[in-house]
Amino acid sequence: MRAKKETSAPSRDRRLKKPKKANPKKTKKSKPKKNQKKQTQKKLGSGHVPSGALFILIFAFFCYDTGEMNIKNFVIIAHIDHGKSTLADRFLELTGSVSSRKMRPQYLDSMDLEREKGITIKMQPVRMVYKNYILNLVDTPGHVDFSYEVSRSLAAVEGAILLVDAGKGIQAQTLANLDLAKKQNLSIIPAINKIDLPQAKTEECVSELAKLLDVPKESILKISAKNGANVSQLLDEVIKKVPEPSIEFKAPLKALIFDSMYDSFKGVIAYVRIVSGEAKKTDRLKLSASKEDFDIKEMGYFNPEFVSKEKLSAGEIGYIATGVKEPGKVRVGDTIILAGSDAKPLAGYKEPEPMVFASLYPEDSNDFDMLKDSLSKLKLNDPALIFESETKEALGRGFRCGFLGTLHAEIISERILRESNINLIISTPSVVYKIAEKGSEKLIYSASEWPEQKPEKSEEPWVLMELITPSSYMGKLMDIFNSIRAVYKETKYIGTDRMILVYEVPLREVITNLYEKVKGVSQGFASMSYSFLEYKEADLKKMDIYIAGSLESAFSKIVPEEKAYEEGKNIVSKLKETLPPQQFSVPLQAVVGGKVIARETIKARRKDVTGYLYGGDYSRKRKLLEKQKKGKKELKQKGSVRIPPKVFLEVFRS
Repeated sequence: MRAKKETSAPSRDRRLKKPKKANPKKTKKSKPKKNQKKQTQKKLGSGHVPSGALFILIFAFFCYDTGEMNIKNFVIIAHIDHGKSTLADRFLELTGSVSSRKMRPQYLDSMDLEREKGITIKMQPVRMVYKNYILNLVDTPGHVDFSYEVSRSLAAVEGAILLVDAGKGIQAQTLANLDLAKKQNLSIIPAINKIDLPQAKTEECVSELAKLLDVPKESILKISAKNGANVSQLLDEVIKKVPEPSIEFKAPLKALIFDSMYDSFKGVIAYVRIVSGEAKKTDRLKLSASKEDFDIKEMGYFNPEFVSKEKLSAGEIGYIATGVKEPGKVRVGDTIILAGSDAKPLAGYKEPEPMVFASLYPEDSNDFDMLKDSLSKLKLNDPALIFESETKEALGRGFRCGFLGTLHAEIISERILRESNINLIISTPSVVYKIAEKGSEKLIYSASEWPEQKPEKSEEPWVLMELITPSSYMGKLMDIFNSIRAVYKETKYIGTDRMILVYEVPLREVITNLYEKVKGVSQGFASMSYSFLEYKEADLKKMDIYIAGSLESAFSKIVPEEKAYEEGKNIVSKLKETLPPQQFSVPLQAVVGGKVIARETIKARRKDVTGYLYGGDYSRKRKLLEKQKKGKKELKQKGSVRIPPKVFLEVFRS
């Protein structure tokens, strides 16, 4: 036993023996393991930067003195759904303007409505840094109803990327936006997008675009904004071809307001392009048109969120928080100058001509002032909106509003409901008619202004429409235009399988559902654009809508005599679908000249008053049914129908 103890003790001591302390003088630096060294190189060497460091690098780049960096200002223009917002996403990723953690599809489409409808409604500027260049990009809408957004953004830049969908080719707004860009003498960079689509006709689109712009086919880039193919080459083309802005630092400050928005703390925030001079945060500035002086609350650039900066210099695009709380004093197209300066204002913008008019009334008359305030703030953000107050006996106080189209009107109505929480009564959309009475002309903006007696002469506006379509859909589209009294003018060819049909069309037909008909028949391949032509004589009548015997002025409209029955039938049928049933039957009538031309009836909501009876004589059931019938008859005479706000919007959309 003792021998075992003696032999086992040393082994236990070796196991429990503490390691000796290393001598600091003799200690050598430990070499990292091979795997550890590779991982470190992978993290730091191959472009990977921790998120905090990435933010610092981006911030340092953006705060870098712009005097040492070249500036390029450009826009992306295209027809609706040709990939502008997706291309903007790739630019943001490529330049590191937005971290991957924050990135989402259609990043610049900040409004909920834009995401729900899948379209760009508002222009959105953003500043990027790429290869020692400051790139100011403005993403623009593609729908014809928001063309004023495009025209304003073009005045703030020197170049434009013209994007064409490889699957659909050149469309109506492609041509319309190209014409606007040419009028501003911008440098055009053509590109074919969506080359990765199975149905892409890339070479055919390249030929069409080269012919349209009169440029070599080799100069047109083929990209895919979805997977990023050739996007970096496109950005290199922007740097190469877009001219730098003319910079005059010593000239007096002139800043063009191309957009604006309202902030309850900072007042009106003006989106500006500094044309000459520079603005410092300590300067006192002045609005040329309203002669309003103000101190700068904040200024900076778009990243795309607001990033504060001490000064903005010539050639830059940024924002200035004016602190002005009255929206009407800050106008798009106005020039900001230094207070006390006698600098001449810039040319500004041409005011848009509204195509469609509709009246907006608050469901609760106490919300009138709120509605006025909401419209004033929306006009800051959407200068194409025009409104003035009006009063109707049946509807109370409201506003007659002018829009560029029915989609524009629908978006404004939705924004008022969401942003201001005001329930609206919306009148049927209408164009501006002309009537002659006793030798004088009068403009009619809504059906409520139509005279009781038939006017001596009545005229309606016509537009010149260009319809771009594949030749295979030509027959069906011509049938649609023949049914709306359109006048055929000519056919132009832009490729082997594509053509432009030119028509003269009544504007009244355009604002109803012509767009949906054209898209439906052509499976989405046809597109159209139009411009005002002239007024032409027409035989017009006023049609009133009665609900449960009461006149509803909001649904009244002006119609051609030959289409009165069709129009009346459509409205009462739509009302039958959308109005909730009542405890009594509700008659819906369309009336022209005191004569009912169309009628529908909403059946009464019924309760099973005989459900609890399980037997006995039939007279017991008959007695209960007669009692119910008598009650509903009395209710029909005394009751009234409340129309929910969503019904007005549904009828408006139809």
